Amino acid sequence: MPNPPGSEVLLRTVRRIGTAGAPADVLVTDGVVRAVAPAGTLEPSGPDTDVVEAAGAWLGPGLVDHHTHFDQWALVRRRIDVAACTSAEAVADLVAAAARTGLTDGTLVGHAYRDGMWPRPARRELLDQAAPGLPVVIVSADLHAVWCNALALDHFGRALGRPLPADADGVLREQDAFDVTAALSAVPDAVLDGAVADAVDAASARGVTRVVDLEMRFGLDRWTRRVRAGIDGLRVASGVYPAELDAVITRGLVTGDVVDGTRGLITMGPFKVVTDGSLGTRTAAMANGDGVLAWPHDELLAVTQRAVDAGLVPAIHAIGDRANTVALDVFEALGARGSVEHAQLLADTDVDRFARLGVTASVQPEHAMDDRDVVDRYWAEHADRAYVFASLVRSGARVVLGSDAPVAPLDPWVSLAAAVGRDRDGREPWHPEQRMTALAAWQGSTDGRTTVAVGDVADLVLTAADPLASSSSALRSMPVLAAAVNGRWTYRDL
Repeated sequence: MPNPPGSEVLLRTVRRIGTAGAPADVLVTDGVVRAVAPAGTLEPSGPDTDVVEAAGAWLGPGLVDHHTHFDQWALVRRRIDVAACTSAEAVADLVAAAARTGLTDGTLVGHAYRDGMWPRPARRELLDQAAPGLPVVIVSADLHAVWCNALALDHFGRALGRPLPADADGVLREQDAFDVTAALSAVPDAVLDGAVADAVDAASARGVTRVVDLEMRFGLDRWTRRVRAGIDGLRVASGVYPAELDAVITRGLVTGDVVDGTRGLITMGPFKVVTDGSLGTRTAAMANGDGVLAWPHDELLAVTQRAVDAGLVPAIHAIGDRANTVALDVFEALGARGSVEHAQLLADTDVDRFARLGVTASVQPEHAMDDRDVVDRYWAEHADRAYVFASLVRSGARVVLGSDAPVAPLDPWVSLAAAVGRDRDGREPWHPEQRMTALAAWQGSTDGRTTVAVGDVADLVLTAADPLASSSSALRSMPVLAAAVNGRWTYRDL
């Protein structure tokens, strides 16, 4: 619910992230930080003030995940997790175990397979044998492929009105995979909104106050419905893809527009276009000619020009070095600003272009940890140009962090840890020369602010430790004590 007029919160004895850490009192009134003073000097204005004894907890601006696919993340949390499987056979074993429970009355769906290091490729027959009589779809971790059994290929082919061109492996890639994934997400509103409500609560418990939702099916109206029904724990900027661009233009929606009746929580997001595939699916568009370039330069220029002319900020997906060059060429030709989403492999000559063109690098640091072995196998000769976070920061580019959930968990502390440590699971840091500073990673995980100051909108997070002085392992498990949006608690454990 919105804060009532005159609502007030007094945070006693907090330490503000990004300052020297001297204890302070912070007063929030009507969703805005009104005062910051030495600890013990501020008093509540009346008996209705919510006085919070923070006991030295660390206070900072609320965390932002700059790249999510929220509906898919919400649904994935209820699917079979195959991320730990190191072979196609191991995935099939999990599927068989799930089928034996007898609890599945429709399509059996798994998520997060990574086949880049598997000893043998996926085969359709494995899934046919694992779940006889059930359609089975296993979505890849990067969302650019789906592995199906014969029943699923037939079922979704009929649903989509065309044969699905899978080979003996049963794997669909790129647009065919996106279409099947969209069909999987087409569940009843009540089911989807229930899953989203749970996912919003989980995000709030990790200190998230805002997300950029780049779900492939335009979500502005769904988010509006949710907020009006009380699912109001996050601010959401909802993006649009080319397939629905004309409809958004017809409605006159412009990036940054606030939707009426959402109390400022829901805004029109960017225009998203996917120019190439992914590393995990081996479809990233490469300078050597490998991969898939879904939008050649002239076509990408034309569709992006149409979006920019309508007031939409571009967010261009680019993984491979060729795709990144094409994306930057389009920004340069248009004289427009926006973001390159992922920016995973960059030509040396393209790093400085981000800052020069005013293009944001929207990166997902945990992908580097997930992909390090795959990079070393498939991009071995390019590994020093992959995930070059520090180089981008040094160039003066704006670098923001996200999860790409469900590709990685919607948990900003995971992203922060990967950005500053380039390590996980006790392994040595991978290309440690590309570690971000704690300050740069923190700014990239918020709306750009480092600390909390008078006049700020009170989107806040309270943590048990100072993230600017924490190790990467400590960041991954950072205790979050509270989160607030517009001064209203969305999570509280103190």
